[in-house]
Amino acid sequence: MKLGVCYYPEQWSEDIWKQDAAEMVAAGIEWVRIGEFAWSRYEPNPGEYQWEWLQRSLDILGDAGLKVVLGTPTATPPKWLMDQHDDIIAVDEAGNPRNYGSRRHYCFSSETYRTHCRRIVTEMASKFGKHPAIKAWQTDNEYGCHDTILSYSTMALEGFREWCRDRFNDDISALNTAWGNVFWSMEFRDFDEIELPNLTVTESNPAHRLDFWRYSSGCVASYNKLQADILREYSPSLDLIHNYMGNFTDFDHHDVQADLDIASWDSYPLGFLDWSTYNEQEKRQWMRTGHPDFAAFHHDLYRGVGKGRWWVMEQQPGPVNWAPHNPSPLDGMVRLWSWEAFAHGAEVVSYFRWRQAPFAQEQMHSGLKRPDNVDDQGMLEAKQTASEVQLLMSQSTTEADSTHMHKEVAFIFDYVSDWSLRVQPQGNNYNPLHWAISIYTACRKVGVNVDILPPHADLTGYATIVIANQQLEHDGLLQSLKSSDAQIILGPRSFSKTQQYQIPKTLAPGSLQSLIPLKVVRVESLADFWSDDVNKLNASNQQSLTVKRWREFVETDLAPKYKSADGWGLAYQHNNIHYINACLEQDSLNLLLQEILLNNDALTVKPCLGGLRQQKIGKWQFFFNYGPEEQSLPNHRQLVLGTHNLAQGELAICLNEK
Repeated sequence: MKLGVCYYPEQWSEDIWKQDAAEMVAAGIEWVRIGEFAWSRYEPNPGEYQWEWLQRSLDILGDAGLKVVLGTPTATPPKWLMDQHDDIIAVDEAGNPRNYGSRRHYCFSSETYRTHCRRIVTEMASKFGKHPAIKAWQTDNEYGCHDTILSYSTMALEGFREWCRDRFNDDISALNTAWGNVFWSMEFRDFDEIELPNLTVTESNPAHRLDFWRYSSGCVASYNKLQADILREYSPSLDLIHNYMGNFTDFDHHDVQADLDIASWDSYPLGFLDWSTYNEQEKRQWMRTGHPDFAAFHHDLYRGVGKGRWWVMEQQPGPVNWAPHNPSPLDGMVRLWSWEAFAHGAEVVSYFRWRQAPFAQEQMHSGLKRPDNVDDQGMLEAKQTASEVQLLMSQSTTEADSTHMHKEVAFIFDYVSDWSLRVQPQGNNYNPLHWAISIYTACRKVGVNVDILPPHADLTGYATIVIANQQLEHDGLLQSLKSSDAQIILGPRSFSKTQQYQIPKTLAPGSLQSLIPLKVVRVESLADFWSDDVNKLNASNQQSLTVKRWREFVETDLAPKYKSADGWGLAYQHNNIHYINACLEQDSLNLLLQEILLNNDALTVKPCLGGLRQQKIGKWQFFFNYGPEEQSLPNHRQLVLGTHNLAQGELAICLNEK
């Protein structure tokens, strides 16, 4: 449990670097990330390197006792490079080149750009790879930010054709069959006839689009590997990191992470809430705290991506500048967000940024310090967190006391299935990531720990396995489910398409029919104004649930647990397998998941009221109150930090109950 900060020495007078470093140490900060946007200062002209200022900055930070994460500068290629090579520029879906003038203006498919990345990273690593202050490297910055994964450039077209040739073993008829190109006379005679799936008169072939997404994601992974291989050569003992983002699934993070040591993400709970698909009431409710499950979802996601090792590389310290609206956090939330990350296993929480910039695009983005160099509210809370972490760690006798994650619920999240659902959502109001987070919320509301894992993960030891968004059939996951005695919860649209994006011959849920005897024979997507109440069968309390947006009609001899007035059935069970054949309003989804999980004797289910959330790690149990109503913990709980009565924005740490 360490604190860090993002710092940009090139943006400040060198006269204050030593003072900044000393104040960081005094605030309890141990890690500093620098350098990821400074290519124009490293190489102001082609082949003319100016490393002296970076050397002095590293020396100052290291002499102060700070550990540095040095970022490669490849998210911001300089103007002279773009002017020399127009084939570096990415192209958007409308066919427009991405202009120079901000960041992330390169195409992952550009071999020219890869050559220059290889050159600048090699120069940087050979010069600083053994500097004693550097303890880790960050590759690039926020892959894909600003919708930059899918590029429709000439280089992408050439690369995609070769990718298809390799994927289908140089057999164009195999591609035509897999994509269903007989439809609308789309058959190709040769791989060189393949075009990119944009600028078509109406919708393009979904299998074509999904494979282009697979290709584009693979380009990100190979681009990252290019940098990682160089950094390993010059700094073989240092950890390699990338900073992923929230609410972003445009490439397979597990493929990228295969060449790295630590996953990190940039946590902006208020910015992402305002950008989200939550309704106006929810945005108003959580405007100054962030949604109580948004950050936690990503903590658990990136813990899985990093195979247990993960950081928050950028933690929101106050108002941001990039959302449609940018409110200030409730006092205490920066501290709460920091502790919540530690409760989910973060090794480091790093704040963005040290001092608010007085110029350029992010001049309205707050930092720990104001532009006049006075401590802002975020700094006060960072200092408080640092002192509290020191107190807590003094009570930890073994590493497991503060790092052991309790295995309870495995939550399967598949990036490729997410793309497939976005390619053909079958309803304008269907957002697959939002739906997955809704299921995650329902799990969190019953007080269980959740591990978010890929479909190929080892699922042994979990009491419950939740399939959140697995639209594509997956043989490895199927075998894991068959061999598991865990409670298994299947969400709607599970295994409803093959890997080639076709409807299974036996209909949905495809090969999962070997686990539960039902068949989805019709689906419907429904506008936001529509809802349907379903009543529980054979129940004394006549509990009802509200269905929204999506319904599946099934053929089965199993009896549903709920029925609507028109006779449609919801929620089926066969032995340890549960199938939820609809999307539900959040409160109803919470009730249904609670009902299912309460029947699992291997789980300790303790429902959370209002905005209260809990998380277990090591010997501690954390409680966080996001909601306006005060929440009370049982008086017998032994406190380590905080009180038994939690106002909004407050937290408590207790010893775990045996």
